[in-house]
Amino acid sequence: MLKTSHRVFTVVEALALTGYIAWYIWQLQSTKPFSWIVFPIWLIASIALHRDTPKSLGWRADNLWLATRQGLLIFAAFIFSTCLAGLWLGSYHRLPLRVSEPWRFFAYFAFCLLQQVALNSYLTNRLSYALEEPRAAALVAGLIFAALHWPNPVLVPLTFVGGTAMSWLFSRERNILPLTVGQAILGTLVWWVFPVSWHHGMRVGPGFYSFRP
Repeated sequence: MLKTSHRVFTVVEALALTGYIAWYIWQLQSTKPFSWIVFPIWLIASIALHRDTPKSLGWRADNLWLATRQGLLIFAAFIFSTCLAGLWLGSYHRLPLRVSEPWRFFAYFAFCLLQQVALNSYLTNRLSYALEEPRAAALVAGLIFAALHWPNPVLVPLTFVGGTAMSWLFSRERNILPLTVGQAILGTLVWWVFPVSWHHGMRVGPGFYSFRP
């Protein structure tokens, strides 16, 4: 009974943080911009409460090659498919800014690292413990990841597929660095492949509607 209660608490905790992130995206970032401070505080408190370690969080180097090798085929398939879409959409005539201006890529890489901490070090970890089924945890994590990219018609389906795959990869070999690199490359390609009029500068929430090219 105690373990069951702890699982329920873990799910509630994860969904509560997800709800707060959605609230921040849709309202707080414009009305209370410093409310982002809740994220690191929540993360630190949760790590202490659940007694996470660098290995369980995927903040490690000892399995870097194993984690990279297991994700190579999946990321290669995603990259190849995205590039084919770019050729079909006629995007080959222009380079993405993150390639022509490398500092943009490194800034985006840092953002992807934060997303991997939230998606895998936190959410996948919590769901894996609560559901005790890696595939179910990955699917739920992918659904939540996609929902937080609403209403972007490009990012919602892509983040569902990508988020589910990255969550599953993390549950098999916990290391967020290869996942961060893969996400940064894919995100850069998606920015290039799809017209800005579709993805609105990769914005989500109210920013999607207020975007002006």
